[in-house]
Amino acid sequence: MAMSLAMPPLPRAMLIDMDDTILSAYGRPEIAWNTITAEFAEELAPLPPQLVATAVLAFARNFWANAEAAWRLKLAEARHLTVKGGFAALAAAGHRALPDDLAIRLADRFTAYREEEMFVFPGAHEAIDQLKALGIKLALVTNGAADTQRAKVERFELAHRFHHIQIEGEHGFGKPEERAYLHAMEALGVSAKDTWMIGDNLEWEVVTPQRLGIYSIWIDVHGDGLPEGSIVKPDRIIRSLTELLPG
Repeated sequence: MAMSLAMPPLPRAMLIDMDDTILSAYGRPEIAWNTITAEFAEELAPLPPQLVATAVLAFARNFWANAEAAWRLKLAEARHLTVKGGFAALAAAGHRALPDDLAIRLADRFTAYREEEMFVFPGAHEAIDQLKALGIKLALVTNGAADTQRAKVERFELAHRFHHIQIEGEHGFGKPEERAYLHAMEALGVSAKDTWMIGDNLEWEVVTPQRLGIYSIWIDVHGDGLPEGSIVKPDRIIRSLTELLPG
């Protein structure tokens, strides 16, 4: 008879990520870039919008893979840089040189589009409210700039749902620095063995928390599975915060 893996009992505390865990925020960038370049098709001609989207996305992925943490606090500026970088790569490949002012307008439109398209994942508010009602201490732990992240906390009615809100730009430190997790646990009055971390970033929400002894849950909203060749082993994988609820 097949044994089903029993879930550990609910913890005293949970540290929950915001972007692409509670909110649909930055996931699927290829769809967003293709949408935006299509809006600018006339100005990009004769280059096909999809070619431009692909070039910008490739430059952006490489940029963020190596970027210093400070860039997370300057997202709009980082996007100016990545679009210019994508344009430069196209020019170097022999395509039409696209002007910098177009790069800036494209990047700013992308930023605005991301804001417009954000929404709370279905069931997320309810799941958080039920966990809180069960007496679990909750901390929202998010990276990013103070103003943009605080605006999301207010816009999506998250402030009253958590015992502790920790925004990188307000505290001066963020994931994956160990003190980001230690500070949040201290604020909730719990230790690692009493705590779960939930989020979509394997490095920030699984690797470092596991090293600290925190039970680490990876949220894979789109069901893509672990990246090819990943050596990270989350303690559990979920697709929605509703899966954290008992029963």
